[in-house]
Amino acid sequence: MGNLVAIVGRPNVGKSTLFNRLTKSRQAIVSDEAGTTRDRQYGKCEWCGHEFSVVDTGGWVVNSDDIFEEEIRKQVIIATEEADLVLFLCDINSGVTGWDMDVAQILRRAKLPVILVANKADDGKDLYDQYEFYKLGLGDPWPISAATGSGTGDLLDKVIETLPEKAKDDLEEGIPRFAVVGRPNAGKSSIINAFIGEDRNIVTEIAGTTRDSIYTRYDKFGFDFYLVDTAGIRRKNKVTEDLEFYSVMRSIRAIENSDVCILMIDATRGIEAQDMNIFQLIQKNNKSLVVVVNKWDLVEDKSQASIDTFINAIRNRMAPFVDFPIIFASALTKQRIFKVLETAKEVYLNRKAKIGTSKLNEVMLPLIEAFPPPSVKGKYIKIKYVAQVPDTQIPTFVFYANLPQYVKEPYKRFLENKIRENWTLTGSPINVFIRQK
Repeated sequence: MGNLVAIVGRPNVGKSTLFNRLTKSRQAIVSDEAGTTRDRQYGKCEWCGHEFSVVDTGGWVVNSDDIFEEEIRKQVIIATEEADLVLFLCDINSGVTGWDMDVAQILRRAKLPVILVANKADDGKDLYDQYEFYKLGLGDPWPISAATGSGTGDLLDKVIETLPEKAKDDLEEGIPRFAVVGRPNAGKSSIINAFIGEDRNIVTEIAGTTRDSIYTRYDKFGFDFYLVDTAGIRRKNKVTEDLEFYSVMRSIRAIENSDVCILMIDATRGIEAQDMNIFQLIQKNNKSLVVVVNKWDLVEDKSQASIDTFINAIRNRMAPFVDFPIIFASALTKQRIFKVLETAKEVYLNRKAKIGTSKLNEVMLPLIEAFPPPSVKGKYIKIKYVAQVPDTQIPTFVFYANLPQYVKEPYKRFLENKIRENWTLTGSPINVFIRQK
């Protein structure tokens, strides 16, 4: 079970810069204009052997001044409901603003650890300004400079020390874990109820009762599996349901804790940006995928042409990963519900596929000979041998070559496609590595 750390704060205090430093990426767009981050703000951070997920809430603000602060407040509330720890970022140069006071008030009420970070402490004299932040009532401020990295090591030590110990799940090995994910109203709970044949949306009076995923083991129609349920019980009035950020935060845990993600798409609305965000989370976590086009009973035109158009639209949006099953179903009329489980089980088994080395070489080497990697700077690249790496999370293949550094992404994709053409690995991601022979 992974821990989730959320970075909150007003625009332009350096949330993206800190996010990039923690996740060692440059994937967020950083600029000096307030509210410019619009990238998928999710990544993994590793420190001293501990790994946790980081979410930068700044990536989800709708930039218009009147609802700006309201949006950020909502995000802070969602972050406190979903995360295990919040990093509250302030700007040491501008001191405590009224806005920081507002956010601090939300955070003081939250039932989770908060670390107050005074960013932009770029030189020694800034350190004297940190004492002003004690008035936020959130304990010691940690002065850092996300831009230069000074102080971030100490901050990470503090994060690791503060994160709650995760309970080990006592799940039986070798039993697939399925997570049903998708944006709000795509029919996630209806399909779960259809799978298990009973309405089990238990309502309890305790606010925010689920923080961790709940696993329920089912043995239905001869399938033995765990459903990862993070639907949780929420206070509806607190947050508008259609918030994109909210559905992404909800999905992270379910995806991280599953083997196969069943991504629900609403047939009446087609594939939207929010579906893509969730798809990217699935890909970043290397999970297997089954796409379910739900509410198919509501679509007027059920002709083969209409089905093909839909399938092509999905595959085009999700390219280059296109080798996954798409099922047209209806949770309401229970149409093809059984097929969804059956396919999820097959995809799970594909994830565990083992391909013999001799067979692999027998098929792949002639293909490579026929289409060798393009030569670079007049050097010819020779691939001599291929093997599957045993005991990996997903099928992983290593091709041994004389000049591995010259084999580019398109050629790796060619190799992956050839493997997929010759063996059934539908729904499962694949790793292809080129190593020195």
